[in-house]
Amino acid sequence: MLKKTDLIDTLIHQGQRKRLVSELTKKGIADEKVLQAIGNVPRQWFFPTDFDQFIYRDAAFPIDHGQTISQPYTVAYQTELLGLKPNDKVLEIGTGSGYQAAILLAMGAKVYSVEYILPLLKKANKIFKAMGVEIQLFHGDGSLGLPLHAPFDSIVVTACAPAVPETYTKQLKIGGKLVIPVGDAEKVQTMMRITRVSETQTQTEVLQPCKFVPLKGSLGWK
Repeated sequence: MLKKTDLIDTLIHQGQRKRLVSELTKKGIADEKVLQAIGNVPRQWFFPTDFDQFIYRDAAFPIDHGQTISQPYTVAYQTELLGLKPNDKVLEIGTGSGYQAAILLAMGAKVYSVEYILPLLKKANKIFKAMGVEIQLFHGDGSLGLPLHAPFDSIVVTACAPAVPETYTKQLKIGGKLVIPVGDAEKVQTMMRITRVSETQTQTEVLQPCKFVPLKGSLGWK
């Protein structure tokens, strides 16, 4: 069983995070709370072992089951787009390594996270338990959201959808934001931010190109 004492964070790691924060600032991340979270959360706890030289590179990296731990810039960018406030209720689609969820927690959010691949969820759960933090983890079809726990202040999707599932926008509070990559699973993808402005209306912002693994589930890529 993973213990808190197993979660090592050396001075070298801390120095690498400082350099990463500086790099992300130069790339345009401006939200000080996001940068602080990136600086505080040890990425190595969520990273494949024996690859120390890659932990704090601003790049995605393969993890188990054909998935990836997202590029730090992408994590910071998606988080910044949410415009989080303390105690916001946030739904994450795609727990993966658990790193994005840990950043959301560090931002003061109440995090609900859904993962399609059970072994990934179990691994992330062990890390969070060792950290001693509270996060609501669920195994299932993330493309359907989490209707029993809706509405949410924000929803962040960490996999590419073929289109924006209406299930997500319906699970947002009025004024809530959905950040989601949309496009071809293999080629062109675009980050989008969708704000629910009323019971029946949303406002969509089409943002920068991106690259994510395919969203699994009934409303994702089969």
